Amino acid sequence: MNIPRIMISGTGSGVGKTSVTLGLVTALKQRGLAVQTFKVGPDFLDPTWLGLASGRPCYNLDGWMCGKDYVRQLFSAKTAGADIAVIEGVMGLFDGADPAGSEGSSAEIAKWLSAPVLLVVNGHGVARTLAATVCGFCCFEDGVRIAGVIANHTGSERHADWLSASLGAKSLPLLAGAVPRGALPPLPSRNLGLVTADTDEITLKKLDELALQIERYLKIDTVLQLARSFPEGTVGKAPDFMDNRSTGAVSVAPKVRIGIARDQAFHFYYQDNLEALEQQGAELIIFSPASDIALPSGLHGLYLGGGYPEEYVKELAANSQMLDDIRSFAASGRPMYAECGGMMYLSRGIELLDSSNYKMAGLLPFRTRMLPRRKALGYVEVTLLQDTLLGAAGQVLRGHEFHYSEIADELPGAVHTPYQISKRRCSSDVQGGYLEGGLLASYIHLHFASNINSAACFVQNCRRFL
Repeated sequence: MNIPRIMISGTGSGVGKTSVTLGLVTALKQRGLAVQTFKVGPDFLDPTWLGLASGRPCYNLDGWMCGKDYVRQLFSAKTAGADIAVIEGVMGLFDGADPAGSEGSSAEIAKWLSAPVLLVVNGHGVARTLAATVCGFCCFEDGVRIAGVIANHTGSERHADWLSASLGAKSLPLLAGAVPRGALPPLPSRNLGLVTADTDEITLKKLDELALQIERYLKIDTVLQLARSFPEGTVGKAPDFMDNRSTGAVSVAPKVRIGIARDQAFHFYYQDNLEALEQQGAELIIFSPASDIALPSGLHGLYLGGGYPEEYVKELAANSQMLDDIRSFAASGRPMYAECGGMMYLSRGIELLDSSNYKMAGLLPFRTRMLPRRKALGYVEVTLLQDTLLGAAGQVLRGHEFHYSEIADELPGAVHTPYQISKRRCSSDVQGGYLEGGLLASYIHLHFASNINSAACFVQNCRRFL
């Protein structure tokens, strides 16, 4: 797809690339452009803000979990009808799954998509040193083209002029913007990153404030010119499971109804995971474990994603009718798939940092306990040790973990551990996950694109209960 594209990446985390990206996307939309956003890496929070800013769903691009072909095909499919694609990077430009290579990094995605990069740097306390930093980034890896620089946290206009001159003196990419310290309003956050975006007036006002500053301090017309400066050539055709025109048995057979837990407590889903289920013949029925009084009727499966159940634990524990419905659904043997926060909800209970305990569904033989520090972060590869609702024994899927809780007080029982888990940062594999009847649960957020059969297998398992 020959669409203008730009990646906003940074020299590292914390330089302001998310704020810059959100402001740019909002400003472009205010100019009347249809903006398709993407986020590099396994992130559930930034995409909600990017989707709100653009008015279109945001999609994750992850080289390690999904591979080159899928990333290129997804980009091609989702940029149809857009005027420009804006991609937010992850961590620093060259940071990813491998300290010695580009796998899983923003740089890898930039190369695959031939996307010009706007490099966000911390301009505080530097002048000519900025040029040295940018020079190193420009020369570090072949195939990555840094087209411009955005200096954040700068001082006076004179400071910005010095930064621009330092780049020009070494024939480096131009300074596309200099954002003064304190110009960008802070974004709300909690332990896993940004809070999830919603559509209340405060969030929309925040985006407008960001756009106002980006219009003031970025050369947006120059950014648009840079976005058009990519090599000509198509990226790739969308595969059938991402093509709404796909026909055959999937579109003819009766749809299965899969309940998706989605509210303030549960909202960590990859958009294309959900769309993959739909393409396989599922009708997705949204429900709220926190506020709905009962499960929707006629469901053939449940998918409980991650989120912040600990933040809404009182509402979840008090909704006894919903908990009873969840237990009855599990007793029926119908498929239930739970990840991280969803697994916590299905456990015996959640213990908060103040040692207070709240009973949950009690379908798993343990409680979960919140911790003051992060318990796990990183990519994982899962080999299925037995047949599950996501695939047969021996199949491999990829995903990631990110949580501030742990399993506690596990009871002995017949619950099976269906996963052999290989972690990028560990030398030995471990067994994990929980399988009991139709219930599959773990801390791992799996991406269905890592195994193209997983979404189909989930839907087929649900179809048995039509």
